[in-house]
Amino acid sequence: MVSESLFLRACRREAVERAPVWMMRQAGRYLPEYREMRQRADFLTMCRTPELAAEVTLQPIRRFGMDAAVIFSDILIPLEPLGFAVVFGEKGPTIAQPVRKPADVPTSVPENFDERVSYVYQTIEMVGDELPAEVPVIGFVGAPFTLASYLIEGGGSKSFAETKRFFYHQPEAAHRLLGLLADTVARHLRNQVRAGARAVQVFDSWAGVLSEAEYRVWALPYAQRVLAELAQERVPRILFTLNAAHLYGALAEADAEVLGIDWRTPMGQAFDLLGDRFALQGNLDPTVLLGQPEQVVTETHKVLAGVGSRVGHIMNLGHGVLPSTPIANVEAFVQAVRDFTGED
Repeated sequence: MVSESLFLRACRREAVERAPVWMMRQAGRYLPEYREMRQRADFLTMCRTPELAAEVTLQPIRRFGMDAAVIFSDILIPLEPLGFAVVFGEKGPTIAQPVRKPADVPTSVPENFDERVSYVYQTIEMVGDELPAEVPVIGFVGAPFTLASYLIEGGGSKSFAETKRFFYHQPEAAHRLLGLLADTVARHLRNQVRAGARAVQVFDSWAGVLSEAEYRVWALPYAQRVLAELAQERVPRILFTLNAAHLYGALAEADAEVLGIDWRTPMGQAFDLLGDRFALQGNLDPTVLLGQPEQVVTETHKVLAGVGSRVGHIMNLGHGVLPSTPIANVEAFVQAVRDFTGED
């Protein structure tokens, strides 16, 4: 029954009765039940405790009935077994000792990697046991370029100056780092599938800071390496790249079944450019959910109308749901997708 879910059928570009809907970061801070749990455990403890992570993953499914459940975890989880201490603070994650010289690049994926992040796989197994048959689990990782940028910057950045400096001054070390990260996250993603994930998403959240020429050198080959490693698992592979309208020519070469589209490109235009090969996911601006419920409905229907009768659309936001999003607006968003008839 899981293989016939609305979400998986749309990923395969099959005709569906309506667009499936889920939200990036749907398991998390905007939910009062999540905030109540956070009073008892910090973020990393929740990620590392399968019972807690499974509960958080299931919360939005119980409340809103999304068509897929994205696992509660973080893209930086695989970095700690590589020797990097990650601190999750109020202003976002930071890396205690960033990569700034070739000697800082690890030499290999540790043999005990699977064991050290096994809590992620246990969480997926627990969630799979609790979900309705028609709601699949989505596993995810960060793409190598995005993870490398975190490691080099020591956290988030606006200019990514340190990342580009390292790439241009230490290209051999940069390629070693990207290759190691590709091997690491491909292994992590494959383990998630074998634990029960029925689709996977690769987040290249920062690749939009690259020109197309840079993207083809520093990001696309390593995202492709990850995606290719998952081809034999026969699950839909989603590649999401933020702020990437200028990269569509390169993204059209991606070894994926689904491309995530952020809110900056109208969905109809994205389908004209990419929809002959890929299913497309997106793309309501997350800030719309900070408005009034009736506005959420109107703007959601505009996105769906832009898709029209094209097959292979998964409704989502153009990036993650914001922590300050009212519950009523998430309800309005999900219900608007269910109610859309194409006549709005």
